[in-house]
Formats: sequence, structure tokens, C-alpha cells
Amino acid sequence: MLPLFLFFYFYYMKLLIINGPNLNLLGKREPGTYGNQDFQSYYEELQEKFPAVELDHYQSNIEGEIIDKLQQAEGNYEGIILNAAAYTHTSVGIGDAVKAIATPVIEVHISNTAAREEFRHRSYIAPNARGVILGFGLQSYELAIQSFL
Repeated sequence: MLPLFLFFYFYYMKLLIINGPNLNLLGKREPGTYGNQDFQSYYEELQEKFPAVELDHYQSNIEGEIIDKLQQAEGNYEGIILNAAAYTHTSVGIGDAVKAIATPVIEVHISNTAAREEFRHRSYIAPNARGVILGFGLQSYELAIQSFL
């Protein structure tokens, strides 16, 4: 068995979570679809659950800022967990940014977008992402972290 300090040395990873529009309203917005928990409290739970992972979080309602953050993450993170929210279905630019960077991206969604409105069935991110996790509520983020580990 590895001593604890070696465990962290070998398994330490730095991941960035990027959330798109309206996800700053989690816990208030459509609780039947998105749940009652705000993202900040869930983020703190993730940090406690994965002490060998350095997690950073960024949220923006602005498409260009999300693209900038994806580009800035290049070389600074081992992986990105991206919930582009509604931009998933509309932003060729975010899809192109994911394609342009070497840092692997996991696309996540809290709701099962395939079971929702027709326009939510298309993702401009998925073809360029390592994988897609959707429909598990906030646990989708935890599953994405586990996929990187």
C-alpha cells in the first residue's frame, strides 16, 4: 500500500469545471428539472470527496467568455468538465474551441437533454469531447471527475 503522500503525488490531478448560462441559478431555477441545490455547495462537496483533485470552477452567461476560458485552460489542466447549458445546442464557436484544444473535455448536463425538447437533442460539443454524461443531476459532475481518474 502506498503511503498517503505518495498517493497524492501519483494521483494528483487538476480539473476545471466550466458552467454556462443560467447555471448560476441552480437551486432556484426550475427545481423539478435541475434540483434544489446551488452549485457552490455542490462544488464544495466535490472538493471534499476528491481531495487528490484540484478543482477550479468558472461560470459565465457569455459565450465568448466560455470560449476564452477553454483556450486559457490549455496546458493548465489535465481535463475540463464543460456544461455549456443552452450553448451546447447553439454554439458552433464553443464546439470549435473544444476541438481546437488538446485538453480533454467531458460534456455534462444535469438533465437528460435527449428526453427534452427537440432542439436540445443536438450538441455542437459532443463530436469534439472525450465523452458525454447527462441526466444524473448534479452527480453528472462527479461521474465526469471519476472518468478522468
